[in-house]
Amino acid sequence: MKKLFSILFMTAFLFTSCSDDGERGPQGPPGEDGLDAASATIFEINSNFFYDEEANLWTTDLLAFSDFTDVKVLETDVVLIYRLDAIGQLDDGSDVDEWSMLPQNFFTEEGTIQYVFNHTFVDTEIFIDGNYDIGGLSDDFTTDQIFRIAIIPANFYESANFDSSSIHSVMNALDLKESDVKKVEANK
Repeated sequence: MKKLFSILFMTAFLFTSCSDDGERGPQGPPGEDGLDAASATIFEINSNFFYDEEANLWTTDLLAFSDFTDVKVLETDVVLIYRLDAIGQLDDGSDVDEWSMLPQNFFTEEGTIQYVFNHTFVDTEIFIDGNYDIGGLSDDFTTDQIFRIAIIPANFYESANFDSSSIHSVMNALDLKESDVKKVEANK
């Protein structure tokens, strides 16, 4: 049995070490460049909601990514959305934006409302949903709402070390400054 194994091993070794590679074929097409934080983008949008009576929710128009960025969005990319809650003030008297990640809940006298969103690799839509008839929702929730939409390649998102609930942490990880955020207008 040992002899048979030795003969098979030597034969396999001989065939693999003496193989002829032959001529090389033509070069294949170039592959895509690796995706990293450089292909991430964040844009800021000021939007108004409109009421869909049948669905009992407030919604924005569809926000097509191609209208706001030239970055190719892939199906695997991560989309995060943040809502500007308020402008706060630091100890030195300077202003600071206060952002909350969606989904975000608010508790009103009538019940609970929630800012939520859905997305594809083509677009996103932001909603206000509630557990009561929200047709008469205050303009404070439905007009001039500012959102930041972050589109992050999945491979970067999985390997980076940041707190996705904080827009500032995300921007730091992506090495983006305020001046890098594209500001656009939606339905006004």
